[in-house]
Amino acid sequence: MQQLENSLKTALQAAAQAVFGVEIPAASLTLQPTRKEFAGSFTLVTFALTKVLGKGPEQIGQALGEWLQANEPRVSGFNVLKGFLNLEIADAEWLAVFEQLRAQPATAPVATDGPQNVVVEYSSPNTNKPLHLGHLRNNFLGYSVAEILKATGATVTKANLVNDRGIHICKSMIAYQHFGQGETPQSAGLKGDHLAGKYYVLFEKHYREEIRQLEAEGVTNEVAKKSAPLMAEAQQMLQAWEAGDPEVKALWSLMNGWVYEGFDATYKNIGVDFDKFYYESGTYLLGKERVEEGLEKGVFFKKENGSVWVDLQAEGLDEKLLLRADGTSVYITQDLGTAELKYQDFGYDSSIYVIADEQNYHMQVLQATLKKLGKPYADAIHHLSYGMVDLPSGKMKSREGTVVDADELVRDVVAAAKAATLEKGKTEGLSDAELEELYHMLGLGALKYYLLKVDPKKRMLFNPEESVNLEGDTGPFIQYSHSRTAAVRRKAVELGVDETADWASVTELHSADSELIQELARYPAVVAEAAKNLSPAVVAQYAYDLARNYNRFYAKVPIFAETDLAKRNLRLALSARTGEQLKAAFGLLGIQVPERM
Repeated sequence: MQQLENSLKTALQAAAQAVFGVEIPAASLTLQPTRKEFAGSFTLVTFALTKVLGKGPEQIGQALGEWLQANEPRVSGFNVLKGFLNLEIADAEWLAVFEQLRAQPATAPVATDGPQNVVVEYSSPNTNKPLHLGHLRNNFLGYSVAEILKATGATVTKANLVNDRGIHICKSMIAYQHFGQGETPQSAGLKGDHLAGKYYVLFEKHYREEIRQLEAEGVTNEVAKKSAPLMAEAQQMLQAWEAGDPEVKALWSLMNGWVYEGFDATYKNIGVDFDKFYYESGTYLLGKERVEEGLEKGVFFKKENGSVWVDLQAEGLDEKLLLRADGTSVYITQDLGTAELKYQDFGYDSSIYVIADEQNYHMQVLQATLKKLGKPYADAIHHLSYGMVDLPSGKMKSREGTVVDADELVRDVVAAAKAATLEKGKTEGLSDAELEELYHMLGLGALKYYLLKVDPKKRMLFNPEESVNLEGDTGPFIQYSHSRTAAVRRKAVELGVDETADWASVTELHSADSELIQELARYPAVVAEAAKNLSPAVVAQYAYDLARNYNRFYAKVPIFAETDLAKRNLRLALSARTGEQLKAAFGLLGIQVPERM
């Protein structure tokens, strides 16, 4: 496809030279896909050429189009609409494009000039609660971005920084000490991460009650929050943990162990994985060393109470706390350590942090602080900032238990997929085990596609009913399109037709043929764009466009009713390639596609 575009630009340069006597740089000629309502495949915007050619945009388009049609065999026709020259491409050229496309597998790497050694950090859960809807968007984004970058030939490491220490974890531990009575995941019949989350919510419930009691006694809200007994206990526990108190460490290890088992089960169920795990408990000490380094270099400073800060006002930011007065670390302390560990381990030229846009300022501070320290990897940090997920009822809050639980949500969408499939009655020929696998594939596909088709930077509203709609611009529609290509291949086998059979005698294409070839040929450019913008939404939109295009093709040119065997063979190859590219595109989104549906 890129080769065809380059050839057209060269021809346009020749046309401008022949007709107007003017040499136009290829870089100033921008070709874009022709809008569906007009004839043509490529459109040149001629407004930009009026000054250099000294003519009106329509005159320019008409003159260039006439020269191309007369002198360029790749161009079979043209039309001009105001300042737009729409070029129609000869069938022979589309056949050549498809031949070139078929020479490479659908999963062939797409060469780009982007980074080649990348660490993508995502998920990054706290061990005081289970994964929720917001975590799902994070996990799906991180996994997909990693797969997209891999598709460009980059070496990619998927990293997960587990926030396994800190005041939030101590809150769950304190609540368990007060109210747990030896409860375990087994005795409670709960996954370990759900059990920890239960005590985090309990802590907040009783903590708020203590604040209300103190306020009733005349204490201000600000003082009550700091002096409430439960919060004081949590702060003391954090200090004891950092001091290595054996009893605190034992409880911490026990509860975290429960949570890790729960996380692992969820990760497996939603189809995401990691190459490397980092733990805040293992990185915060290195972070403290970097704080000491900053003090020695004079780029950090201590306040009278002993807390350590960095002054970033010259960078347009603020003063930032790096270490509390009691010596305990804060989030950015461990972030300094983790950034260095990742660089030591992988020597990355790009380190992508998949973190919600609520942490935009934090990420700016992290990068600026690393630059203050003179770290060589500071400029390699990239924050993939994504919008939060809201509910129709408002923002989710873990401490109040008003989150959409990830495990429960997956169960719901799988159940919805099962109901929709049974309603359509398309379950014949599949065993019970195959059906359960299909329901899970469709449900998870619906959920992932819903969360990934929205540009990462956009805040999104999660509508449960919309997410499980299995028709329209949805994952299951695209999955069904793939299963349709698989059905065509099976029928070809039954009829003894070889899908790789010759179609060399084909000289004319139906418009449905050429449109599908053009859509197929766009795939490498789509992958490159998605990698450049770190946006799975680009791939999701492409998969939907390709599925719609294929279904139009399927309806307009019945494959097995075609009497011209060469055309039938071509269409079998087109159908097969579509299936391969739908599978490849959805693979970049972490979505599986069924062979039968």
